[in-house]
Amino acid sequence: MAKKQWSLPVLGFVLLVLIGCKQKEKAQLHQMETVPSSISHAKGFTVTKEGDITLIEVSAAWPGAKSFTYALVPKEKLAVMTFPRDAYDAIIGTPVENIVLTSTTHMEPIIQLGELNSIVGFPNTDYISSPAARELVQKGAIKDLGMNDRLNTEMVLELNPELIVGFSINEDNNAYDMIRRAGIPVVYNGDWVEHSPLGKAEWIKFFAPFFQKEALGDSIFTKIEASYDQAKKLAQKATSKPTVLTGGLYKDVWYVAGGKSWMAQFLEDANADYLWANTPETGSIGLSLETVLAKAQNAEFWFNPSAQTTYTELAQANTHHREFEAFTNKKVYSNAIDKGEKGGLIFYETAPQHPDIVLKDLIRILHPELLPEHQLKFIKPLP
Repeated sequence: MAKKQWSLPVLGFVLLVLIGCKQKEKAQLHQMETVPSSISHAKGFTVTKEGDITLIEVSAAWPGAKSFTYALVPKEKLAVMTFPRDAYDAIIGTPVENIVLTSTTHMEPIIQLGELNSIVGFPNTDYISSPAARELVQKGAIKDLGMNDRLNTEMVLELNPELIVGFSINEDNNAYDMIRRAGIPVVYNGDWVEHSPLGKAEWIKFFAPFFQKEALGDSIFTKIEASYDQAKKLAQKATSKPTVLTGGLYKDVWYVAGGKSWMAQFLEDANADYLWANTPETGSIGLSLETVLAKAQNAEFWFNPSAQTTYTELAQANTHHREFEAFTNKKVYSNAIDKGEKGGLIFYETAPQHPDIVLKDLIRILHPELLPEHQLKFIKPLP
C-alpha cells in the first residue's frame, strides 16, 4: 500500500490549525488564572479573581464567625456560566444597581464610590448623618426598614434589592434567613471587627467589586494610605510624647480603649504615651473609677469621655471628673460633638473611611507645632 503523501501547503495548513488550537487553549487557561487578593491591611476579607468571577471571602463578619464566600459575576455572563453554585454563600450579578445597607459605616464607602443613589433601604434612617443621604431619605428614595435585628421583611421583599449588605454580631438573624429564602442575596460586612485604622478604611475594596469599580476603590484607598503614612511619619518628629487617658464612666464602670484597639493604634501613630498601650485587649477594658484615677489623674489629655460633650455635663455626671488634670487644664476632647440632623454621630459614620484625617486631628491636638494649619474635623475640644 502506498504511503499517503502530504503536500507542503496542506502541512502548513495543519500546522497553523494546531498552533491556533494551542493558542486558544492558552488564552482560555490565562482567562481562568487566579489573580491573588491585593488586600494589605484588612484582616477580615480577601478579594480574588478567577477568570470572570470575583470571589470575596469574609473571614471575620463578627468575632468567631465562620468564613463566607461570595461570587460576583458580570450580569451578561451570569445566565450562561456554569459553576458549583453550592460552593458559594451568595452569587451576585454585577454591577448592582439597588442595594440595602444595614450599618452607617457602610454609607461613606458607597458615597466615595459615587453610588449613593443605589441605596434603596436602611434600618432606622435616623442614624444616617450624611446630608446627601438624608436628602434621599426625605425624598423617600431611601426607605426606613425598621431595626437591623428586626428588619421589616415585607418592605425588603417589596423593594426587591439586588443585594443586602448585612451587619450582625452573630449568626442568629431570622430576617436575613427569610430574605435569603426569598432569593435576595445577603452578604456580611465585618469592617467593625477590624482593629487598625487602615484596615477599616480598606473595606472600600469590599464594596467596589459589587459596582465593578475595583480600580476606583484601589485609587481611593491608595491616597488614604499615603496620607496616613505621611502624617504618621510627621508625628515621629515631635519632641514630646504626651500622656493620654481615654473613655469614661457608664453605669459606674469606666471603659478605656484596649492596647490593641483601633483608638490605641491611632494614639501610637500620633506619638502619644497612651497609659493602657501595653494591654492585650482589642476592644474596651472595664475598670473602676478609683483604678483610673490612680493611674491617669495626671494624664495630659483625655479623649472621648462617654456621652458628655461639655465640661458642665462632665462635672454633673460625676464630681470626681474634676480631679483629673486634663479636666482642670481644659484638655478634654471628644468624637461625639458633631452630630447629624437626627442625632447620629458623624464620627462613626464617616471617620472609619478617613483615618488620615483622624490621625491629623490627634497630631494637631497633641503636637500643635507640627500641623498648625490643620482644622479639626472629627475630634474636637469640649466647650
